[in-house]
Amino acid sequence: MNTTRRSVLLGGAAAVGIAAVGTGAPALATPNRGLTDPFTLGVASGDPSADGVVLWTRLAQDPLALDGLGAMPGRTFPVLWQVATDERFRHVVRTGVEWARPETAHSVHVELAGLRPGAEYFYRFRVQDHVSEVGRTRTAPAPHSLSGALTMCFASCSHYGEGFFTAYRRLAEDQPDLVLHLGDYQYEYAAKAADVRAVAGPETRTLADYRLRHAQYKSDPDLQLAHQVAPWLVVFDDHEVENNWADEVPEAPDPDFPARRAAAFQAYYENMPLRRTARPRGQDMRLFRRVRWGALANFHMLDTRQYRSDQACGDGTKVDCADRLDTARTITGAEQEKWLLDGLRDSRARWDVLGQQVFFAQRDLTAGEKQGFSMDAWDGYKASRDKVAAGLGTSRNGVVLTGDVHRHWAGDVKESFDRADSRNVAVELVTTSITSTGDGGDDTNAVVLAENPHLKFYKNRRGYVRTRFTARELRADFRVLPYVRTAGGAATTAASFVVEDRGRTLHQA
Repeated sequence: MNTTRRSVLLGGAAAVGIAAVGTGAPALATPNRGLTDPFTLGVASGDPSADGVVLWTRLAQDPLALDGLGAMPGRTFPVLWQVATDERFRHVVRTGVEWARPETAHSVHVELAGLRPGAEYFYRFRVQDHVSEVGRTRTAPAPHSLSGALTMCFASCSHYGEGFFTAYRRLAEDQPDLVLHLGDYQYEYAAKAADVRAVAGPETRTLADYRLRHAQYKSDPDLQLAHQVAPWLVVFDDHEVENNWADEVPEAPDPDFPARRAAAFQAYYENMPLRRTARPRGQDMRLFRRVRWGALANFHMLDTRQYRSDQACGDGTKVDCADRLDTARTITGAEQEKWLLDGLRDSRARWDVLGQQVFFAQRDLTAGEKQGFSMDAWDGYKASRDKVAAGLGTSRNGVVLTGDVHRHWAGDVKESFDRADSRNVAVELVTTSITSTGDGGDDTNAVVLAENPHLKFYKNRRGYVRTRFTARELRADFRVLPYVRTAGGAATTAASFVVEDRGRTLHQA
């Protein structure tokens, strides 16, 4: 294991950093005034570019304070930040002060530029006499660089009450260069009798509720570690707001839904390492964006909730739903669709990767001649999928990454699922949940696999997917844990698949 990464994983860097925090730092004339440790929510980084990255923290003395403000005094605090090329901070390359304000729940977003491409950095924060843990991050390679490999892990669906976040710790131990989270980072539900960990607060509806829920999640040490070891790219799905919402349509009639959506977006931005371009404006938030990893990969991060048409035929799994075929229906909205198709057409990257939320390939869930499809997935928006599938066909190598369904799946994406002889245009890798629906089981889902020959793998255990991109191939390892309703499960690889450059087909390794 790389020595610097080992230090972050074992927590050794933080202890060293406390003694050296003053080196090269501007003076902060702020009295202590009895502030206890405000770094209970950890640190994070995200949205790397070739010359920069976003650094994040949020101050909270008590993550479970019911007002969602972490028991912080109602005033602004100066927060010192430092970036170094080594975990002992002997070579500090950037330092500055950002302001943590009560109106944004004392969150801090530092957007760095001017760093070296393809480089590893370490960062930390200080408030008064308190010093955060040390985070490790990295910049993306130079725009035309195709050398080297990228280890990227992606995850989805982490319900605090339904299990322990051990999978996040195992993900961190895999030492990724980049992490993608594809939605359902937190869940809106109140506590349930069957939960194995106590969920704080009521069902989230207000800004205070969402802030409290995010704070409880961020206080988890396994999740903190996963944020601490690598930069993240995040997108939301439904549970960051409410189950199965669609644009301005809630799951059930609710005249207060616009305010609820605005509150959820505000709390999401406050708690994620996002750039200022994602700052919400009321109930609107621009989350779709493109992140380039040199010439190796373009990550097209999508938002399939905020602009979608309402689910067809009343949502759920439906047979013979004609409305899903309506060409006016969209899951991306016109602006995002054009942005994506233009980006795929103009891409010169070796791999074009869609980071998105819901099942993309056709998935017939009904045995026999009749076909039953999930109206919440791309199956409920067939015209949208056909357009994006055609766009993926213009890419050198198309890869769709998916969350949502709490199971591992892998399959080929066809240009058209209406024709048996249709060519492959991409592959789809679907991650299971971190905890949602509990431990899982050993069912094989043989009926659905038989109905969908383009789907090649299924596993009902919790975990994540580890990928490795090179110029020659993509390898995907489906990582699983035997249990999450108790802590400490070991991660193993249930299956591995390889996609060769220009291959557009999954091959089991």
